[in-house]
Amino acid sequence: MAPALELLEEPIQSLPTKAFSSAFHAAPAESGLGLESPEKHQRVMGVFRVVIADICEQFGEGHAGSPMGMAAIGIALYKYVMRYSPRNCDYFNRDRLVLSNGHACLWQYTFMHLVGVESMTMDQLKSYHSAKLDSLCPGHPEIENEGVEVTTGPLGQGLANAVGLAMASKNLAATYNKPGHDVVNNMTWCMVGDACLQEGVGLEALSLAGHWRLNNLCVIFDNNSVTCDGTADVANTEDINMKMRATGFNVVDVYDGDTDVATVTNALIGARSSDKPTFLNIRTVIGFGATKAGTADVHGAALGVEEVVNLKRSFGLDPNEHFHIPQDVYSFFRDLPGRGEAHEAKWQAALAKYREAHPDLADEFALRVAGKMADDWTKYIPHKEDHPSASTASRKSAGVVTNALAQNINSFLVGTADLTPSCNVAYKDKVDFQSPDLRTSCGLDGNYSGRYIHYGIREHAMCAITNGISAFNKGTFVPMTSTYFVFHLYAAAAIRMAALQGLQQIHIATHDSIGVGENGPTHQPIAVAALWRAMPNVLYIRPCDAEEVAGAYIAAIQATETPTVISLSRQGLTQYPQYSSREGALKGGYVFAEAEAEDFDVTIIGVGSEMVYTMQTRELLLKEYGIRARVVSFPCNRLFEQQSREYKQSVLKPRSGKPTVAIEAYPSIGWERYADASVSMNSFGKSLPSKETYAHFGFAPESIAPKVKSLVDEVRRDGIGILRGDFREFNAGLRIGVNH
Repeated sequence: MAPALELLEEPIQSLPTKAFSSAFHAAPAESGLGLESPEKHQRVMGVFRVVIADICEQFGEGHAGSPMGMAAIGIALYKYVMRYSPRNCDYFNRDRLVLSNGHACLWQYTFMHLVGVESMTMDQLKSYHSAKLDSLCPGHPEIENEGVEVTTGPLGQGLANAVGLAMASKNLAATYNKPGHDVVNNMTWCMVGDACLQEGVGLEALSLAGHWRLNNLCVIFDNNSVTCDGTADVANTEDINMKMRATGFNVVDVYDGDTDVATVTNALIGARSSDKPTFLNIRTVIGFGATKAGTADVHGAALGVEEVVNLKRSFGLDPNEHFHIPQDVYSFFRDLPGRGEAHEAKWQAALAKYREAHPDLADEFALRVAGKMADDWTKYIPHKEDHPSASTASRKSAGVVTNALAQNINSFLVGTADLTPSCNVAYKDKVDFQSPDLRTSCGLDGNYSGRYIHYGIREHAMCAITNGISAFNKGTFVPMTSTYFVFHLYAAAAIRMAALQGLQQIHIATHDSIGVGENGPTHQPIAVAALWRAMPNVLYIRPCDAEEVAGAYIAAIQATETPTVISLSRQGLTQYPQYSSREGALKGGYVFAEAEAEDFDVTIIGVGSEMVYTMQTRELLLKEYGIRARVVSFPCNRLFEQQSREYKQSVLKPRSGKPTVAIEAYPSIGWERYADASVSMNSFGKSLPSKETYAHFGFAPESIAPKVKSLVDEVRRDGIGILRGDFREFNAGLRIGVNH
């Protein structure tokens, strides 16, 4: 690990950037560490750039331009500034590095190889864009691979993740550090390009980082002014420095980011002692050294054989050598593994002293480091007898569980997109996560130990930042977000990235049906559930009452490699203590109510807010038509699919010869797998009171029961085979394109 170099006495922002280089060499450095000569830096950068070109050239594709332009930044970070351990990339108190411009991944992979990350061999580097299934060099960085903090690719996501990583450090430090005992003091470094600063999610996250004064975050802008379409000014001519200053960042310009390692290093060192988050605007030339350097032509393509030959000659290297890294370049980085081990040992020694001074906190901190909760969370889940008997919105039932968990367990970080009064996630005696210097006009002040997060109206950034919190160290945090279900369409890209990375988090999604009522079709989610049910590695759970809400939380906490979306009602829901079961909810689907007699005529699947209409229809069918219906509750399709075939058949009884009808105020997509017919939605909603909205779209029991009777009669007459290949949508006639 690279010890921090001592800062120049004069504040870094007031020094002309050209003065950095000469002044820096005179500055004393911790443990005697100083910079190598500019000539040595040029030698290393030349070899680095040629290796990048060779790797892309072997398959005739890849992103060579940005890595070549970022060579000096990489030397400054990996050789001189970052605190990390190449032989233990998961060392807890390491600096985190996020490559938000993930297409530049060869930059990260190659430096990992040079500094001694054992898994990143030359053969692995050469596997970039190959057909090797065991490649550790995918086209964008992936969290599964050693030395990669988060999966990046969709631009702006990594930048938001970096804000989450910095938040996690701040919260842990404020919770566990004590005078004379710092057990968490790491930095988060985030590489970005022009595109990450154009994507809305990145700008949302930067706004929060500035507001929170996350001075342990440094955003490093590889400012090469080139995007896929050409130069960046084809779509963007703003003053980014002015914007970042207004956002709350310290801004430092570096004008020669191609070759001046010393200047870049000084700027990075200054960020570590800044009073605000730091934005380094480092000018580079994409594809530095190539004939087409500085153009979009070198962004996402190999340079070409002749161009690579010319590049090698220009750097004084042998054109006939490929993938060749001379021994003197390896030697330049040789001290990194030992320095990293020394840094780990120093941290372990600090932990031992911390344990002597604060044994109880040290025990709790050790559990957090191990990814375990410091208390038994199961005792905070309400018992069935503690649930209300009166009609209760499931968002309120969820609020009871959130309150008990967050109030007692430090692992839970609860956040909201400006919907505290609506989502019911605020807990007793909460402390807001805020800069201690902030004094809000409304009195909602806090500090970095706070675990209630006001994300503002930034659903996308909220969930992308949450990914960084989850990824800081798996299990150290269980972050929760909250917003209306319909606004998950804003947040979907970030939650997808959480699913892709196997990050545990809980998303509280309220106002989850047309029962939102008077808020109208803009707020009535119709197709959102289909997205989450189709998304790999997402648990989408829609509980029907307080007992199923308890089951949903248990499932979410047990899902340590999966994000969970719990969608909840705004309107009051009938409670079913005699029928509902948390154990059943954990299986995704279960028999809710059997028929009045051993034989039955139809199975009705009820889900979430529509369970009340399912049960009322069951009663009406028996009373008016003598039809005996059994009811299945189906809160989570994915959990149900994890059960045995025998269990699933015992619930759905597919061999009974009797029809199955699903009732849910979402589109019928997916229910054809389990049912023969559905009462579902085929349009957007309408602005009416909750009960009238349901009636308008055909969910009143008086509308449903006759249709179910007709289906039962048809099956009695013609047999169940009449429905095979003929899924019935009872509300198909209500399909409309507009809502008036």
